[in-house]
Amino acid sequence: MKQICVVGVGYVGLVTAACFADLGNKVIALDVDEKRIANLKKGIMPIYEPGLDELVKRNVNAGRINFTTSYKEALQGAEYAFIAVGTPSGEDGSADLKYVEAAAKSIAENMSAPLVLINKSTVPIGTGDWVADIVKSAQPKPIDFAVVSCPEFLREGSAIADFMNPHRTVIGSLDKEAANKVAHLHLPLRAPIVITDLRTAEMIKYASNAFLATKISFINELADLCERVGADVKEVAAGMGYDARIGRHFLDAGLGWGGSCFPKDVEALAFMAKEKGLNPQILNSVMEINYERRKTAVTNVEKMLGESLKGKTIGLLGLAFKPNTDDMRDAPAIDIANTLIEAGAKVRAYDPVAMNVAKSILPNVEMFDDSYSMAKGCDALMVVTEWNEFKQLDLEKIKGLLKSPIIYDGRNIYEPNRMKEMGFTYKAVGR
Repeated sequence: MKQICVVGVGYVGLVTAACFADLGNKVIALDVDEKRIANLKKGIMPIYEPGLDELVKRNVNAGRINFTTSYKEALQGAEYAFIAVGTPSGEDGSADLKYVEAAAKSIAENMSAPLVLINKSTVPIGTGDWVADIVKSAQPKPIDFAVVSCPEFLREGSAIADFMNPHRTVIGSLDKEAANKVAHLHLPLRAPIVITDLRTAEMIKYASNAFLATKISFINELADLCERVGADVKEVAAGMGYDARIGRHFLDAGLGWGGSCFPKDVEALAFMAKEKGLNPQILNSVMEINYERRKTAVTNVEKMLGESLKGKTIGLLGLAFKPNTDDMRDAPAIDIANTLIEAGAKVRAYDPVAMNVAKSILPNVEMFDDSYSMAKGCDALMVVTEWNEFKQLDLEKIKGLLKSPIIYDGRNIYEPNRMKEMGFTYKAVGR
């Protein structure tokens, strides 16, 4: 059993802490947000993630995980300290490292024994070296430490499964002994372990997310062409995906990507390239194509109505940027709702999980408790998030509730021929 400190109890930190505890380690999870820690001690989760509530409570009851706001308490006896704090985008697109800096300084000031610092946060290339300098200068007295990069590859909605069954574990460090210690910590996961230097490990994370984002933007651009030439982008993606060199994942045309990772990571990578005198043409295009999807969706609804959006009532099925999460960060629904409102439309919405989070972000959107009450009296519906429950709606009932049977399917969850047979004015993406 190892003793681990995890700094930050957001999506990455809390999942990391709970999963390492479930593997039999002693974990103390720290956050400077007193309310968040107080709630966790009461069993109240700060985020929605399937299975996380049960996992945390089980390990709290077993005495393997505790929560604190005290660095001194969290680091007492710890062999490893994971930094899993946010790195939001700055105004210029760069990653804001103020939380990483604060964590590194606090660790330095409170550590009392040799420690391996493991950076889980997505950070610009060279941050590991910078963190080492911060710790060295902030220590009251010299204590041995090593900095390791071990980027996360967790998907919201399946984060626990992703942690426990990773495709690979990437470890970067200039200290071979520290890298081996972190590798040993991950051995129970029985996944390939890639050990490299700090900067290469940091780049692997950015490169992975940017490539996946590129696949999404590519299939969305192709979807527009499919519509013009009469092809079906879902079948095109399926045919492409059988090629092992391409793969089927991240080839779903729709409203583009959102969330906390792809937008800021692609932007940060492009910023780094510009800083080094390069022209990141692909990355810039990837971002432009993605955000254009949201405008295109609203334009399509206006065309389906055959008149101005002014005075129309539009219902949104889904708000979160993806299903199985309540995360509204850079969700397509935000831009779509605001664009509709700016055009004079009234906007309603229903999401199974994200509405409490969305209320403060979209105060002018009327929230409903279910799909049917939301649809009643709408001039059109837009499928924004592909929650499973939307796939099995009673469409005949929905049709009877709408002022006009218009559905724009931004996630391609329905079959076009069936929708037309049912009498809907229906449009999907690239079909």
